[in-house]
Parts: sequence; C-alpha cells; structure tokens
Amino acid sequence: MEKLPRLEERLVERGLVSAQEMERILKLQQEQQAPLARLVVELGFVSEDDLLPVLSDHLGIPLVSLKDFPLGPLPVEALLDAVEFLKFAKMAPVKAEGAELLVATPDPTGLSRLHALELATGLKVKPVLAKEKEVTARIETLFGNGEAVTGLAAARDREGGVDEEEVEHLRDLASEVPVIRLVNQMLGRALEGRASDIHIEPFENQLKVRYRIDGILHEIDPPPRHLKAAIISRLKILAQLNIAERRLPQDGRIKVKIAGKDVDLRISTVPTLYGESVVIRLLERAQIFTDLESLGFPPAVLQRFSEMISKPHGMILVTGPTGSGKTTTLYGALQKINDPGKKIITIEDPVEYELGGVNQIQVKPQIGLTFANGLRSIVRQDPDIIMVGEIRDFETAEIAVQAALTGHLVLSTLHTNDAAGAISRLLEMGVQDYLLASSLLGVVAQRLVRRLCQACRKEAPFNEFSFPISDFTRQNEKPPATLWQAAGCEACSGTGYLGRVGIFELLPASAEICKLIVQRADANAIRSLASAQGMRLLREDGWQKACQGGTDVAEVLRVTREEG
Repeated sequence: MEKLPRLEERLVERGLVSAQEMERILKLQQEQQAPLARLVVELGFVSEDDLLPVLSDHLGIPLVSLKDFPLGPLPVEALLDAVEFLKFAKMAPVKAEGAELLVATPDPTGLSRLHALELATGLKVKPVLAKEKEVTARIETLFGNGEAVTGLAAARDREGGVDEEEVEHLRDLASEVPVIRLVNQMLGRALEGRASDIHIEPFENQLKVRYRIDGILHEIDPPPRHLKAAIISRLKILAQLNIAERRLPQDGRIKVKIAGKDVDLRISTVPTLYGESVVIRLLERAQIFTDLESLGFPPAVLQRFSEMISKPHGMILVTGPTGSGKTTTLYGALQKINDPGKKIITIEDPVEYELGGVNQIQVKPQIGLTFANGLRSIVRQDPDIIMVGEIRDFETAEIAVQAALTGHLVLSTLHTNDAAGAISRLLEMGVQDYLLASSLLGVVAQRLVRRLCQACRKEAPFNEFSFPISDFTRQNEKPPATLWQAAGCEACSGTGYLGRVGIFELLPASAEICKLIVQRADANAIRSLASAQGMRLLREDGWQKACQGGTDVAEVLRVTREEG
C-alpha cells in the first residue's frame, strides 16, 4: 500500500486524467518522490471529491463522511504521546473497539505511518478514507492545536467526572491552556458556521454539542465528556458567573473578539439530571446593524412601514414567535430614524446590542425594574421615541398606549401568530378599545425562512409538489411551471440553505380597521378587512419569495404552519 502501482491506470480509465497528463505527472512524481494520490490533487488535475472514491476502490478501504460518523469512545491514555504525529500524518481517531482503533485519513498511502501509530498506541489500526477538511476538523475537536490531549489527562477525573471537585480545582482546570483552546475553537467554529446559538447538553453517557444555524439545530462532534466540568467552568468564568453554584440557573454576558470580529456572548446555564446545560447566544455586532431594505420587506410594504416609523407619535407593533427576527426589525427601524434631533430611549430584556446615540435600559425584575416601572420613568425623560422590548402585561400595554397618545412614537413587540392577533391580544389584556384605536399606527407580523443556497438550488416541475396553490394565495393565480427547491452542496454544508430572509405582513391601522377595534371585532374580521384593503398575508409573501427562488415552499410551510 506504500506505492500504488496501478492507481494511474484507474485515473486514466475513469477519464479523470488524460494519458498525456499522466505521463507528465509520473515524471514529476519521480522527481519529487511524492505519493501519486497526493500529487494529482495538489497539481489540480483531480479534485479530492473525485479521487477518494477511486482510492477507496483501489485500496479496498471504506470511504466515510465524518459528519455522519459519530465520535466513539477513544483510549485517551494511548493517544497522549501521538498527538503531534496524528496532526502531521493527518489521521483522526474515530473510535476504538476492543484492541482495534478506527482512524480516518485522506491519505492512506504510507504503511509506515499506520505501523507507527500501531506501535505508539498498542492497538491494531484500521484506516477509513475521509475528506481532508473533515479529518482536520475532527483533529481540532479532539486535540485543539496539538496540546489539548496533555490537558485531557490532567483534566480527566478517572472516577466519573469532576463535578465533585473543589471549586479551586475547577477554576484551575478552566484556566488551563488546552481547555481555553477547546472553548475558543468551539466559539470560532460556531461563528464561522454562522451559528446563532451553541447548545452544550449533558446526558447519561455523552455530552452533546449542537449549533443552531439558520434556525435549525445541527449536532457536531463534541469534546470528550470528561471535560464537561472544565469547559462549563471556563464559560462561567468568562461570563462572571458563580462556578460553585450548580443547583440554580444563571445568566451572564461578555464581549469578546473572535477571528477579528466583535461578538457579544449571552450565556445561560440550567441544572439538569446529568449536570448543567449551557446555551450560548452569539450576537455579532456587524450583523444586527442592517438596514431595513436588506431584511426582505417587499418594496410596497417597506415604503409603508418607513412612513409609519417617521410619524411623530403613535404605536407600532412587531409580532411573531421567539427567534422570528423582531429585535432585528426594531433595531433596523431605530437606525433608520435615529438622528441628533431626537431622543430615543429603549427598555429591553436583555439589551442585545448597543445602539449609538440611544439610551438603553436593561430590565432588572429582581430589584423592581420591570418593563412597566421602567416605562413610567422613561416618559419623564422627555423622549421622542420609545422602544419597549416586549409588552407582556396590561400595565406595560396601558403605559405604552398612553405614551403613544401623548406625543411619543412607541415601538414594541408581542408574541402573536399574525398581525390581526396582536390587536385582539391587547384588547384581551384590558386595553380600552378607543385608546388602542386612537394610538395604533400599524402592526408588522414576521417570520424568518431559510434562503435557498444560490450555488445548488434546483428547479422542479410544479406538478411534483403535493400542495394546492390555494394554500398560499387567495387569488385565482395560475401556478408557475416550476418552483425552486433545496439541493445541497459544500457551500451550504449539504443543507441546501444559506442564510435567512424575512417574510412579512403589514396591517396599517386604517379608519375602517380602527372602527372594528372600537367594535371589539375578533381577529378574523380584522384580518379579512385588512386583506381586502391590500394586506399581503405571511404565506402570500412567502409564496412570492418561493416563486422568485429566494426560499422554497417547504420553508414557508414550516414557519407558517399555525396560519394554515
């Protein structure tokens, strides 16, 4: 296996390299004394994706995707002295079964390397083929920059974890270079992968790590479970939390720089049956400060919304479930109307980003600073514009409405499924109908759908889809001949999606809508009238974006299921 005598014939037979090109490659191989498999890729004659199946057939070695190949138990002691060799040889341990160690490599052309690893570990090494990028990522997960395994042994508690160790020992473990590097790599890879959240979850026999990317959780290779206590302690130290307290939930935040980017981390811990579960929200400052035009508003809706937020007084609501982009929309609106001639005050829970020139208040219920109490104080601060993070109760709603009626522009959010539902919710809270009708400018409902990856999206005939067009549009619209759908490629990590875009419905408080509010009409009546006046529903906006190839029907159905 050290030399591949007939590999060149297989490459030529499959049409990957011409006979003339192979002659030149073989001459270079003799000059450089390099393995043929490595040389054809480095010279650009064959891609790794094309080469690996040929190598797999030629050598009889299985080809695997490490993304679908979970990390199994590993003999940490046996690997302690082989870390640098594994990195140099591009070999990633996958799992150990008895006396056999499964190792992934993109380059199995050196028997001597396999023998060396067998000597170092005392195990029979069985190779599998995998992409170099996946192998490198697995090595980083296991060993960091090469020193982490040294720390693994030091950090390991051989009797089942370090949860019972003294606080000072936990602090020492969390401050060790290998643990710091593992945490930094976890954060760096999450940011590189566009993750909004990292979930670190302990279970009976494993530690799960998942990244939320474009609203969907994806499981990644976790660090060894015995490092759980050290990793969680490191995160708690960063967020200035109490590392000795593991019985109660804790919340903290910190500003860090990752790969040259300013990132706010919100860290939440809760005790579970098998230890503390940690969720890290990554808030990249450059991403939130985006103009309204880039959020996905249809042009007509954007124009109407821009007119609303330019009014001197009144109330505008943004509604949708958690994670639907409401805060981004509000921040975009504040950015658009922020100027030195206006005083803007916000009260939020939490303050997600710092806005230049804006007075921002963090809710602190434990000392009595609630939305309602904070809002009472804000109106005495002579503001022009007030942003309330969320209207959760009657008291907050009442003060917000009164502020909107006394010369302030008030922006806030509600958790309702659609725009009409926000009006019904405020009436149910106890807001007087005539006050709401007098103060309301409009309601925006929104969702986030995943964007189709433009590199791999594909068209399919409309008749291959199983939904009626009436699910998306009330008009007698002729269905398109084709629709776009997700495929999957390396650019989007095989998901078919890359990024997210908003779908919106905007309900302006017209004179007729205000009459229905005073009559305390239900949400269905308000929705029907708004639609008759030209309001495009969430699904209708999603349908338009699907027809344009920005997203697909499956995504629109996923996020609007309750409106169906």
